[in-house]
Amino acid sequence: MRKTPKILRSVCPFACPDTGGLLVTVQDGRAIKVTGDPAHPVTRGLLCPKMQHYEETVHSPRRLTQPLVRVGPKSAAEFAPISWQEAIDRICTQWTALIAEYGGECILPYSYAGTMGLVQRNSGHPLFHALGASRLERTICSPAKDAGWKMIMGNTPALEPDEIEHSDLVILWGINAAATSIHSMRDALAAKRRGAQLWVIDTYASRTAEAATESFLVTPGSDGALALGMMHVLVRDRLCDESFIQANVLGFADLARSVLPDCTPEKMAMVCGLEPAIIERMAHAYAAAKAPFIRLGSGLTRYANGAMTVRTITCLPALTGAWQRQGGGLLAATATGAAFPTHRITREDFITKQTRLVNMNQLGHALNRLDSPPIKSLYVYHSNPAAVTPDQNAVIRGLMREDLFTVVHERFLTDTARYADIVLPATSSLEHGDLYRSYGSYVVQRCDAVITPLGEAKPNWEVFCLLAKGMGRDDPFFEQPASALLEQLLAEENDWRDSAMNAAIRAGEPVHLRVPGQGKKLWQTPSGKIEIRNDRLEEPLPRLLPTHASQDGYPLRLQSAPSPYALNSSFYEQKRLRIRQGQMHLMMHPRDAEARQLHDQQAVTIFNDLGRVPCLLSITERTPPGTVVTEGVWWTEFLPGERGINALSSQRLTDSGRGRTLYDVTVEGAARTDTAQDARSAV
Repeated sequence: MRKTPKILRSVCPFACPDTGGLLVTVQDGRAIKVTGDPAHPVTRGLLCPKMQHYEETVHSPRRLTQPLVRVGPKSAAEFAPISWQEAIDRICTQWTALIAEYGGECILPYSYAGTMGLVQRNSGHPLFHALGASRLERTICSPAKDAGWKMIMGNTPALEPDEIEHSDLVILWGINAAATSIHSMRDALAAKRRGAQLWVIDTYASRTAEAATESFLVTPGSDGALALGMMHVLVRDRLCDESFIQANVLGFADLARSVLPDCTPEKMAMVCGLEPAIIERMAHAYAAAKAPFIRLGSGLTRYANGAMTVRTITCLPALTGAWQRQGGGLLAATATGAAFPTHRITREDFITKQTRLVNMNQLGHALNRLDSPPIKSLYVYHSNPAAVTPDQNAVIRGLMREDLFTVVHERFLTDTARYADIVLPATSSLEHGDLYRSYGSYVVQRCDAVITPLGEAKPNWEVFCLLAKGMGRDDPFFEQPASALLEQLLAEENDWRDSAMNAAIRAGEPVHLRVPGQGKKLWQTPSGKIEIRNDRLEEPLPRLLPTHASQDGYPLRLQSAPSPYALNSSFYEQKRLRIRQGQMHLMMHPRDAEARQLHDQQAVTIFNDLGRVPCLLSITERTPPGTVVTEGVWWTEFLPGERGINALSSQRLTDSGRGRTLYDVTVEGAARTDTAQDARSAV
C-alpha cells in the first residue's frame, strides 16, 4: 500500500546567486516532485528550468550507487564494483605509499561549487590539511569581480537585491540573467513593467537582451572602455553630483584630470564597438535617471582586464551620486562569509606547515609540469575538471598519466570520472543535510535530508571521515556526524544572527541575515570614502587595460556562454534538458559566415593553438561580426567530437584575483571535413 505523500523543505544546492527554496514531494522513499517554496523571501517559489524536474536528476538511471574500480584503460570507462571498505583501503594504501615517497604535497584535492552547502562543500579541507596535501586556489568563477569591487568599495556591503524595485533605470551589465540568475531577471522585468528602462549590456543578444528596453552589444572584454567613455561625458558635460563627490568620494579630481581626458567617446567607441553617439546618449540617460541600478554579472570579469573592468564600472554611481537614492547603486555580489564560523569546518589549524597553492585554473600545468614534488594523486569531489577547467587537452593529458592515482566522488560518470582509478558514489542534496548561503542575497537556510541515500551513495563528510580513519587520523573531529558540524556553525550569536534567527535556521526556515554596517554612505574602506583613487594599489586609478584576445592572432572572439538548461557541466543527465538545448551550436554572424563560405547547420570546426572543437553552425544576427558564441559545457558523450569548448580556453589568469579568463579567447572557424561522428545525437 502506497504511503501518503509528504511535502518537505529543501534548498537548491547549486552555484546560482539565489540558493532558492524548494518544496519536495516525497512518497515511498522517492522524491516525486520538486517545486519552488513561495515562503522564500527572494526566490518566492520561482524555479529555473534546470530545477523544475530535479527529481529526475536525483533518481536518474545514470546515478552511481556503488564504489567502482578501474579495470580497463584510462578514459575507457571500464569499471568493476567493489565494496566501500575495499575502496577506502585501496585509497589509503596508495596515499600512504605516495606520502612516504614524495610527501603530502603530491596529493591534490580538486573541488568547487557543485554544492553550495557550508558543510559538504568544505568538509574535505580538514583531511587534506592534516595530510599536508597541496592546497587548491579556488578561483574559477568570479574572484576578479570581488577584487575589483574591493578596490573601490572595500568591505562595503552590497545592495539588497530588492532595491531594484525602486529603480527607474535597471542595467543588467555582463549578466545573462535569464540563464544564470532567473530571480534577478524576474525582478528586472517587474521594474520594466512599472515603467523603468531596462538596459542589457552584453557581447551577444542573449535571451536576457531580447527582453530589454534597449540592448548594447559590446566587443568582448571592452566593458571598461564603455564605462570610461560614459564617465568622460559625465565630467565634460557637468553631469556629476559634485556635492556627493565632495562628501563621499576620494580621488575623483585625479581621475577627471589624468585618466578621463583621453577616454573620449570617439576613442572608446573604437574599443567597445558602439557608436560614439550611443555612448553619449547612454551617459546622459544614466545621469538623468533618478535611481539607476546596475546589476553586475561575472561574465565581464573573465578577461585579462576583469578586475579593472569591475573597478571602472563601480565608479559610475559614485560620479552621479546614485548611491544616495533608494534603488540606485550597483550590486556585484553579496558577501556573508563572516556570518558563520566556517573555520570550525575547514580547520586551518590542522596545517602544520604551509604547503604549496595550486590554482585550479592551471590544473593542466599542475598535472603535467609540477615536479617538486609531482602531483601523484588527484581527489575530485563536486566538480568535473575534465570538462570545466581551462586548456582541456592539457588537463586530459594529465588525467591519462598511468602514474596519477585519481579518485572521483560523484553522482554520475562524468568526463572526469571516466579517467578515475576509483569512483565513489555521492549523494544528491536531497540525501544529506546542510546549511546554504548565497552570493546574490542575504538569505540563508538549513535543510535536512528528505530521502535516504540511493544505493551505497555517501555524502562528502562521511567519506572524508572514513578516509581519515583509514589514514590513521584519530582526531575526534573526524568522528562527528554532519549534524554536529552544522550545530557548531549556529552555536553562537554574532552581529549577523541573534538567538531567534538561529532558532529559525535550525527549524529550516529561510532567514534574512542582518548585515553589519549596511546603509548608504557607510563606506567600509580605510578612508571612509569611496576610493576611486586607491594608493595601496600598484595602479592607484582605474584605467583602460587590454584583453589577452586583443593580442592573440585569431580573428574571431569566442564567448562560451551559459545555457538556460545547464549549469556549467551539470544537468546533462536530464534528457529533457538536453533536448531543449538541441546540441552544441556555434553562433556566427552572416558576414563572418559568408567570408568563410560557410552555411547554416553546417558541420564546422573552431580552433586555435590549444585545440580543435567540432560543432554545428548556426548563422544568426544575435552575434555581432567578429564574435562567435556557444552555450553550455557539454559532456563529451553528447558532442560530435572528443573535446568540448574548454579545449580552446587558456590557463592565463585575470589581472587581479587570479581568476579564469574564460571569455578571453580567439579562434578561427572552418568547414569540418571529418564528419563521421556528426550524426551522433545530442540526446
